[in-house]
Amino acid sequence: MKGNTTMKRRNLTAAVCLALAGALTLTACGGGAAGTGAGGVGPIGADHPRADSDFWNSYIKYFPDKAKELGINLLNPTNSQNKVENLVANAQSLQSQGAKAIVMAPQDTGAIASTLDRLDKAKIPVITVDTRPDKGKTYMVVRADNKAYGEKACKFLGDKLGGKGKVVEFQGALSSVNGRDRSEAFAACMKQNYPGITVFEEPTDWEGPKASAALQTRLNQHPDINGIYMQAGGVFLAPTLQVLRQKNLLVPPSDPKHIFIVSNDGIPSELEAIRKGEIDATVSQPADLYAQWALFYAKAAVEGKTFQPGKTDHDSTIVDVGGGRLEDQLPAPLITKENVDDKAFWGNQIAK
Repeated sequence: MKGNTTMKRRNLTAAVCLALAGALTLTACGGGAAGTGAGGVGPIGADHPRADSDFWNSYIKYFPDKAKELGINLLNPTNSQNKVENLVANAQSLQSQGAKAIVMAPQDTGAIASTLDRLDKAKIPVITVDTRPDKGKTYMVVRADNKAYGEKACKFLGDKLGGKGKVVEFQGALSSVNGRDRSEAFAACMKQNYPGITVFEEPTDWEGPKASAALQTRLNQHPDINGIYMQAGGVFLAPTLQVLRQKNLLVPPSDPKHIFIVSNDGIPSELEAIRKGEIDATVSQPADLYAQWALFYAKAAVEGKTFQPGKTDHDSTIVDVGGGRLEDQLPAPLITKENVDDKAFWGNQIAK
């Protein structure tokens, strides 16, 4: 990587991963003493975005050991419960506790600018995970290329359906850059490469019940639907499988009634569903690497280090997304039945 610091790859062993399953206390607005690595770099604050998603719960499990591994003095993390007003309050709480840097994952990327501005004026660098705020200063954004999620899902379904059919797409919240990136990329790819496929776009705000209701309606109207794109398996997998099971459509890929499903997340339950033939693919979001590199950059920020665009030594690329804002785009591989048992995937490492 270019810049005045050298990143060292940290390989995650299965034994360490099992240790990560310990409980982590979460609060709505935070408070309390430093939680991890007292005496290390920091203190560093963190707000987790929600606790109702298997993906984010996996990310949360990785956090304390990653902080310890990096020698970080971590304040007890807060949890904003998918509400921007909680995130604003939590950030203020972490600031009042003396946080020297803050890691957050704002789910509404358009409503956090004023908080980022306030933290910038207080000289508290912010690292965002998974999402990139629409406005406001960040030290580093740690996420994968979400447009690639939509493109990979499109090409997988397009090829499996032979360029013809009907697909239901569970869109994430369009107030989130992730929901927009995945939706726009999926739509553009389908229009260009598979014009014979009809796509039913279903806004969900990342809520499973909304996806379930939309799927019920679409299947009643179009019983010949043969594809589903779930932009977040952590919230959509269980309700989707429940609907298909009720309609006797949860059948193996060899059955003509099989509905091909591609997801995003890479959680253990998705990998198990691929093994069972219930879904066909997922794009793995690196929950372990999100925690690792978010904390790495938080530590680097406190230490006054800087970075430049370019390739890294951990198979990612730092890009300038405009105005000097940097984003470390981590790899997000497609998982299918051919490679689902690969031990390198975090979903095969962390305790279910």
